[in-house]
This record gives sequence, structure tokens and C-alpha cells, in this order.
Amino acid sequence: MPDPIWLLIAEDLQLKIESGELGRDGKPLPTELELQEAYRASRHTVREAIKWLATRGLVYTRSGQGTFVRPRVDPFITRFVPSLESAQAESAAFGVAVRDRSRMPSVSPPRVEVQRAAGRYARELRIADDEAVVSRHQQRLIDDLPYSLQTTFYPMTFVERGAGRLIRAEDIAEGAVSYIEDVMGVKQVGWTDRFAVRLPDANEVAFFSLPDDGHVAVFEITRIGFDESGVPLRVTITTYPTDRNQFVMQFGQVPAD
Repeated sequence: MPDPIWLLIAEDLQLKIESGELGRDGKPLPTELELQEAYRASRHTVREAIKWLATRGLVYTRSGQGTFVRPRVDPFITRFVPSLESAQAESAAFGVAVRDRSRMPSVSPPRVEVQRAAGRYARELRIADDEAVVSRHQQRLIDDLPYSLQTTFYPMTFVERGAGRLIRAEDIAEGAVSYIEDVMGVKQVGWTDRFAVRLPDANEVAFFSLPDDGHVAVFEITRIGFDESGVPLRVTITTYPTDRNQFVMQFGQVPAD
């Protein structure tokens, strides 16, 4: 029995995707109407072909926008090693880890905002809902592909007490944690990490080029840093799409890969 027409169309589209003829990394496929005309097929047949491609991770669909070629991703492994030094300059540590794997990292300049700490961030920082916080938001890419988003919240009182660089839209090369210790004498002596898996929000769907049907979730890691008195000095929220990130936790004497 010959293969159904939709499968022949799907396999032909697969070849064109893999060869790059139809583009890569989030490029749109031809519309359903264009595919119907190109293959002289019905709408139902074209949709079956697209469904076959989607189940194999070759394309994804966004409601009202069309179908797109899924970016080819090389999963990156983030290692969690218990060490106070590992948090001193996290952006720098990210760059070193990526380059050690012969890949190219990039981190966007921080976007800085002052906002009220209502709800979650007030609870995490143990401050009142009407108090102000400084948020520093950055995008992280590997080989020009988005891999994570990170936002850190600090009490606005830190700026008032002399840590003025927190509110500037510029990188703090030595790390904000070290900077706060240098200018304020507030030292981070430990932290807690909370891991969660959830559906991406609209901003994450757009930035990471994810399907909007929830097929790809995101890891969300909330890190709360504490000073010597047990008071939170920062809350860092980092999100990682699950289709391109893996995590390894190591402790003690572990042989190199």
C-alpha cells in the first residue's frame, strides 16, 4: 500500500528543513494555503503533515502567527557546585563555563528598574509591600541562541546606603554580591535555591522562540542570598527552557568529564 499523501508531504518538508532550504532557527514555514498550492493538497492533508513534523520536534505552531522551524539546540549542562565563591560574579562564571565547552556566551547589558516589592518579592526579601526594590534583568545566550533569563531584586535601601551602581544600567564586573560587600560591608554567607517547572509566560515564549501550547516548559530557579544575620540581601529568578538546558549537582571529589 502506498504511503498516504500527507506523509509524503511531511517527509519532503522534513528534507527541506534539514537541508536548510526552508530556513532554520525560528523561521516561518510557508502558510497552509501556500503549502496546499505547492503540493496540490487539501487543507486537512497539509495539517496532518504539519502535525507529523510537530510531533517529531521539527516545527512548532503559535496561535494566530503560523508554524515555525524549531531552532536546533545543543543542550547546555549547568553544574551546581556548593561554593560561596561561585556566586560572587555569576555572569562571569556563566561565560567561563560556556567557553570551557568551546561555545560562545553573551550576556545583555542589564535593564534596571525601580518598582514596588508587592507580593512575592516582598515576602522573599522580608520587606513591606510598599517598599521599593531595584531589579536588574539580563538575557543570556549561547552561540547566539537564547538560553536563560535572569532578574535579581535588591532592596532600594541598598542604593540609599551607598550601593549606587545597582541602579545603573551597566555591568558590575566583580559581581553585585561582591560590590555590596565592598561598599556596605554586607556579606552573603549562604543562599537557598528553589527549583520549579512551569509553563512559559508570553515574554519567555517570544524570547526563547517556544511554542505557545505549553509543549516546552521552563525551569525556574529562585535563589535567595542571606547575610550574616540571616537577612535576605537579594532574590534572583532565573528561567531556563527545558528543551536546551540540563542540570548536574556535584559535591565532593568528582572526576572530570
